[in-house]
Amino acid sequence: MAITGATGALYAQRLLDNLDPARHEIHVVLSNYAQQVIKVELESGLKLPPGVQSHSLKSMNAPFASGSNPPDAMVVIPCTMGTMGRIAHGYSEDVLLRAADVVLKEHKKLILVPRETPLSLVHVKNMELLLLAGAILLPANPSLYGNPRTVVEVVDTVVSRVLDHLGVPNDLSPRWAEEKE
Repeated sequence: MAITGATGALYAQRLLDNLDPARHEIHVVLSNYAQQVIKVELESGLKLPPGVQSHSLKSMNAPFASGSNPPDAMVVIPCTMGTMGRIAHGYSEDVLLRAADVVLKEHKKLILVPRETPLSLVHVKNMELLLLAGAILLPANPSLYGNPRTVVEVVDTVVSRVLDHLGVPNDLSPRWAEEKE
């Protein structure tokens, strides 16, 4: 899991809160700006559950930074447009970008959760490249049909979709249901 400096640190925290380190090997990498955004947005800071391994952005010795040991999946949440562009163009200057590059080249699941609006043509072209390369783009667009009452409930509508794409069962938010006659 990678956390970048886009607004929406709560998305990352809620994903961490809903992944079980006893069932999944979880590694976390933060971009430089992620740390600044977390200080502003998460009053108590980022809380890593016991068993989650944190890695330095500049450490290329992380096991998932090599095609000989690719992760099963990677989520970049939230994902800045700058990070998305660097991933789209194979610019792997740190372990976060290298891991995303490895996930793509090894045809594993890369889920990017962009948090940006409006989009420029450059953003859309980078998204196109990523989709062609096999990435999953899951914008932080919450659903409202379940009538969420808190910010956490709104955030959970997106986190639930990320968990769905990771294959992790969850009941974080209501599902769209067939109309009752």
